[in-house]
Amino acid sequence: MQPSELPDLAHTRTRPAHWLATAAALAAAIALAGGLQSATASQPGKTAARPGDHAAPADPRPKTAPDPARVALPLECGAIGSVISQKTTGDLDGDRTPETVVAAHCDAGSGTPPSGIYVLAHDRKGAPRVVATLIDTSRQQTADKLAIHDGAVTATLLGYSSAQTPRCCPDLKETAEWQWKDGKFLRTAGSEPRAL
Repeated sequence: MQPSELPDLAHTRTRPAHWLATAAALAAAIALAGGLQSATASQPGKTAARPGDHAAPADPRPKTAPDPARVALPLECGAIGSVISQKTTGDLDGDRTPETVVAAHCDAGSGTPPSGIYVLAHDRKGAPRVVATLIDTSRQQTADKLAIHDGAVTATLLGYSSAQTPRCCPDLKETAEWQWKDGKFLRTAGSEPRAL
């Protein structure tokens, strides 16, 4: 057919604006398809995110329990230093991040130095720190059988019936339990001191 024999179809003539619009639409479709494919390929079994879905911000705290070797415990031991006699870990506040509970005392070398029981957690930047003192050394007790069960700290505490009882030989025993409630650790159970 000769070009002169064709009807005049002005609307079928292409102009640069038509080509630009077509190219932009095609590029957008390819980008969208590629984005959806990479999102589902990187997570097998998962569907692509829907508009309006937002991922939760990443929690900077480590998922491991705090290391007591990286924390200065509130013990006044002077030059002799301190010793961690017991350590246990578990989630105490329900945030799915484990805390560490330690029993520590001054490294006296003889006798039975009193224990302190401390709860360690990570701060917002992930550094370990002491967040609670459950037993202070001023109570003159020694921690024994420290554990975490069902979000509660339990301990057996050994003590003395009088100031005349030799510090080598505790003669009283009691049990104690602490739980995280209302933003603090509360002693929730335990026994009265009884003779060993």
